Amino acid sequence: MLRKIFCTALLFTFNHTLAATDVIVLGTGTPTPDAERAGAGIAVVVNGEAYLFDAGSGTHFRAIQAMEKYEMPALTPQEINYIFVTHLHSDHIHDLDNFAMARWWGRPDTLNIYGPEGLAGYIDNISSMGEIEGRIRAAGTPPQLVTNRKGFRPQAYEISAGLVFENADIRVEAFTVPHGDIKPAFGYKVITADKTIVISGDTAYSEEIARQAADADLLFHEVISGDLLSSMSEFWQDYHGSSHTVTQDVAKVANAARPGTVVLYHILFIGQSAEGMVAEVTRDYNGKVVLANDLDRF
Repeated sequence: MLRKIFCTALLFTFNHTLAATDVIVLGTGTPTPDAERAGAGIAVVVNGEAYLFDAGSGTHFRAIQAMEKYEMPALTPQEINYIFVTHLHSDHIHDLDNFAMARWWGRPDTLNIYGPEGLAGYIDNISSMGEIEGRIRAAGTPPQLVTNRKGFRPQAYEISAGLVFENADIRVEAFTVPHGDIKPAFGYKVITADKTIVISGDTAYSEEIARQAADADLLFHEVISGDLLSSMSEFWQDYHGSSHTVTQDVAKVANAARPGTVVLYHILFIGQSAEGMVAEVTRDYNGKVVLANDLDRF
């Protein structure tokens, strides 16, 4: 039973004079620790507001790096007000607590987090941990500096497929994807005045992603090397095949959707090189394909 479904009464009318939408990749990795790749995370920045999609381990620090590298104050962690979660695996949620706790005592607005059933309980536990630090810090900090005594406590919204959020700058729609036994797992379609962005989340091959990504500007799609997976044991082929998308099937999705650019992220190399991953996809797809690195900007 969903505890909360968020809906706004705002009319979704874009102001076409707004600055261009920026998409910053905060993390391209997986649960396997990687010094070069944080857990999954993508930031969409429009009109001075950042909207995050997943918050895997390391994405909090990547947001700070991106803020400085691209001079984007919207990526200051305590200024981030919206995070959308694809599913509750660790490499997609481990930094939710870091974003919640980031200079919480001066947070101007509540952090709002949207995601599947189970999110509310996870956020309740984050808030319980935050309460401990909150009492200690509030007791030892001049009261004029503690402008938000509950700033560490996010608001959780458990969502279903469909419209999740909209305002004058952005529209966010969720759709379900097949990720093994994890149900629901979501992908997201994000629409701004100048870009349509589709984020697959973790998923096996999905015709729904192809439908959602039709003519999108950017399709961020997770990927695993199909060439190398086919050489592995039946156990690993079954395990990964039910939860992730091999390169050949990413190409199949791309051929159906024809997005402006396919961006590979949440990359399960399993021994393949970056160049090899792109080559596997482009063997069957002649459109633009790039393999994302942390802090790439689109």
